[in-house]
Amino acid sequence: MSDVPDRSIRTYVLRAGRLTDAQKRALEELGPRFCVPFDPSATLDAEAAFGRRAPLVAEIGFGMGQATWKIAEANPDVSYLGIEVHTPGVGRLLYELGSRGIENVRIVHYDAVEVMERMIAPGSLAGIHLFYPDPWPKKRHHKRRIVRPGLAELLASRLEPGGYLYFVTDIEDYALWSLDVLSSTEGLRNRYELFAPAQEWRPETKFESHASRDGRGRWELVFEKGNRGP
Repeated sequence: MSDVPDRSIRTYVLRAGRLTDAQKRALEELGPRFCVPFDPSATLDAEAAFGRRAPLVAEIGFGMGQATWKIAEANPDVSYLGIEVHTPGVGRLLYELGSRGIENVRIVHYDAVEVMERMIAPGSLAGIHLFYPDPWPKKRHHKRRIVRPGLAELLASRLEPGGYLYFVTDIEDYALWSLDVLSSTEGLRNRYELFAPAQEWRPETKFESHASRDGRGRWELVFEKGNRGP
């Protein structure tokens, strides 16, 4: 890796959010079952965490988890690791998992950068989902973007050969920035010439439904781990 991520630069801001009673109960009753504690000294044992061997896909910043549980429910043969810092979103996803009987999701309630760096082994992920990450639109804040040199290399290193990174944003500037960064990241290649068509298997996120009503666009990128070449 040519650039080590600076862990002092956060890619998120902790927002105040009130927990509903249902979210509180889900955290208390289902957290021990579905949540994996952050442990900087131990690599995640996915087979032990999920009780099986299956392709592992990580989602960074799942928000309220609407797309997460829908994708997991539709793909029971895949294991999904959701990483989120915001407690209400964790509680909401736990509630959905419990009420719908979804078993193939685990959650790490912590900073995704540190989770990726400390707990995820190189070459262990079949995919990474980045749906509507914070665009940090001001130029002085671009250093906080989750897609940036150094961090993009970290993410690429965690993918197995043939693994994919799927990025979606409603901010054109961030889309162009990410296209440039990912295109320049060693080991990644774009599945498409430029931006990807909408992937039909991805359900709409809660944030996306608001963006659509506000008339904002959508840009998608799908890169995969593989050698560069024709």
